[in-house]
Amino acid sequence: MNEKADVPVLIAGAGPTGLTLACELARRKIDCRIVDRADRLFAGSRAKGLQPRTLEVFDDLGVIDAVLAQGAPFPAFRLYSGSEVRWTRTVTDLLGIRPVASGTGVPYPGTWLLPQWRTDRILHDRFVELGGRVDLGTEVTGFSQDDDGVTVTLVGDGGAEQVRAGYLVGADGGRSLVRKTLGVGFEGETFESERTLIGDVRADGLEGDHCHILTSGGDLTRRFSLWSMPGTDLYQFVASVDAGSVPELTLESVRKLLEERSGRTDIVLRDLNWISLYRINVRMVDRYRVGRVFLAGDAAHVHSSASGQGLNTSVQDAYNLGWKLAGVLSGAPEALLDTYEAERLPVAADVLGVSTRLHRGNFRSPSGDERGGEPDIFQLRLNYHAGPLADQGRATPSGLRAGDRAPDAWCQDTTGRRVRLFDLFRGVHFTLLILGAGGIPTDAGSAERYGPSVHVHLIRRPGEAAGADAVVDHSGQVDRLYGFDATAGLLVLVRPDGYLGIVTERPEQVDDYLRQVTAVLQKGRAE
Repeated sequence: MNEKADVPVLIAGAGPTGLTLACELARRKIDCRIVDRADRLFAGSRAKGLQPRTLEVFDDLGVIDAVLAQGAPFPAFRLYSGSEVRWTRTVTDLLGIRPVASGTGVPYPGTWLLPQWRTDRILHDRFVELGGRVDLGTEVTGFSQDDDGVTVTLVGDGGAEQVRAGYLVGADGGRSLVRKTLGVGFEGETFESERTLIGDVRADGLEGDHCHILTSGGDLTRRFSLWSMPGTDLYQFVASVDAGSVPELTLESVRKLLEERSGRTDIVLRDLNWISLYRINVRMVDRYRVGRVFLAGDAAHVHSSASGQGLNTSVQDAYNLGWKLAGVLSGAPEALLDTYEAERLPVAADVLGVSTRLHRGNFRSPSGDERGGEPDIFQLRLNYHAGPLADQGRATPSGLRAGDRAPDAWCQDTTGRRVRLFDLFRGVHFTLLILGAGGIPTDAGSAERYGPSVHVHLIRRPGEAAGADAVVDHSGQVDRLYGFDATAGLLVLVRPDGYLGIVTERPEQVDDYLRQVTAVLQKGRAE
């Protein structure tokens, strides 16, 4: 930039997307400012299911302990006909999918229940811990951009101000002003005949931690669901209603709807904490970037709530964009920012298809041609195979290839201490795994070659010669999940967001890859 910006990155929207991005930038020492038009953080439970891949992201961001402490495993669904329990099923049973198997390199194998207000608060507190501040009661009302930056107009309690930012990120929800100002299309459909009523209440007369699906005769199309929220006495209620018979947004109307749907008067709702009515939209943009302005989360794609994909996809938008913005602001090639759209737009399209299909299934397990392949609600199989940062030189012996999520595995360091691969990946760096000694040159993993932006770890089998910095695969998990090539050795470069960038036997290919995605390598042959 020819002129100094007031802030390198301005983020519009302090929901899970914006806060994840803010944390990702702050831990990389990139100044950012995050604003939200609301005068407080979101107070409702709305998006409440965190998928295994999102839990891995939160592990890397340093908030997993708080997430696990304040949430609970996703509850089973319990269907009632009046007061009679018809069945109790897990979410995987209900959707006809297999749970995550043990030993597959997934440290958090189940969906986690956490009310959105807690997710927002945890991310907010992490951002503050990293030195940031959220400006609530402050909204973006307009902006213009040029080759050197974005001039943004903000309006808050103190009036209007203009801020000069290097980049602007619109994480301001489905009605995004940033998206509308850009003129980016938001194609898809709205389910006009259907509305969803959602809110938080206290409820007397229910037992157990479940999603209680209340009906009068087992008819799932006319249900009233009450989800117990972990660590509170609150329940989230959810009910679909016809567009022509929308109730008033009052506690009395919600009580009446419950009685009509379930036929029960023994369940007493009280203390309405939050309520909302929304239309089901299935829409996404055709561009994630226009110049120096980016879209992320609901500003780029909106989903049915079926299978809990929206928040999770949004968090991973921010996780993908964060390290790339930080890299370019630290000297990496500008073209790196183009890879955000190239990688995330196809993922959003796939996830949109999954959530829409499950919504239309209406708690009916898919089968046959209708299944369309087992849906990946856990978001562990999502990949960037076709993206510009997946160098498809070769696959690992186990079949992993560039663009795949890097699995976790238990190892030991040379002192015998147990260590996870995710412990090695955690942080803002790239990670180079050298699997097997083979013919890999001895300087391929030297600090002089790559500098501090790449952490190098030698992975050895038990009994192989191991230096002081080696990690030993005593459990055999790395060998099984990645595969060793004992003859030639193997170099596996893991990106900062936990995806494989390149798999190769040749160190010079790693050098070439890093030149594309980082600032100039510091020393040695790679210069």
